[in-house]
Amino acid sequence: MNIFLAGAGGVIGRQLTPLLVKAGHAVTGTTRAADKADVIAGLGATPVVVDVFDAQALKAAVTIANPDVVIHQLTDLAFAPGTPQYAEGLARNARLRIEGTRHLVAAAKAAGVTRMIAQSIAFIYAPGDGLRVESDPLNGDAALATTVNAVRVLEEAVLAMPEGIVLRYGFLYGPGTWSPDKPLKPPAVHVDAAAQACVLALTRGKPGVYNIAEDDGYCSSDKAKRDFGFEAGFRI
Repeated sequence: MNIFLAGAGGVIGRQLTPLLVKAGHAVTGTTRAADKADVIAGLGATPVVVDVFDAQALKAAVTIANPDVVIHQLTDLAFAPGTPQYAEGLARNARLRIEGTRHLVAAAKAAGVTRMIAQSIAFIYAPGDGLRVESDPLNGDAALATTVNAVRVLEEAVLAMPEGIVLRYGFLYGPGTWSPDKPLKPPAVHVDAAAQACVLALTRGKPGVYNIAEDDGYCSSDKAKRDFGFEAGFRI
C-alpha cells in the first residue's frame, strides 16, 4: 500500500517507517524540520517537509502522495516531565492534537482517503475498579482538562472517518523516549511494540479504539490482541 505517515521523524515514526517498508509498503514521511529529511530518507521513506498547521500545504502534500492510508503519529513533546517548559509543551501538544488533526483529516478526505490510523494515549481513563477498557470514560479531573479535551477532539475527528482507527498507547519507553531502559509507570508500552501495533492495525484493524499497552495492571489490550495480534513483547 501507499502510506502517508505524518510524523515520520518522531519517536514512533522512526521505528515505524522501516517496519512499514519491510512489510512492502511505499511510505511518504513528513517532518516540519528540513534537517530531518535525510533521516527519513535513510529509513526508506520519501521525505516531505510540511507544517501540519499549514492546511493548504498539507492538503497539497497528501494529494500529491495519493495514499491508500494516512497514519497520524504527530506529537510535540520536546520537554520532559519535571522541566520548566513541560506545561508549555503540553499546551503545544494539545494544539497539535486539535488543529493538526483537523487539518490532516481534511487533507485525507480531499485526497479520497477513507482509512486513517492515529496515535492517542491510554493513561487518561477515569479512575475505576479493574482494568480500563476502551469503552470506559476518560478522566474528568480539571488538572488534566487540556490534555483530555485535546484527545477527545483528535479521536472524534479520526473516528468520523469511514475507517478511522485510534491507538491509545501507554507511556512509551525504549529508544528515543524519556525512559530508554525501562517503563516509567503503568500503563507502559515499548516504542517498538507501539510501532508494530500500527503496522498490524494497518491491514487487520477494525474501525474504533484500541488500547496498546503491556499487561501491567492498568488497562486491557485484549481487543488489540484479538483483532490484529498485538504483542507487547515485540522488539525490533
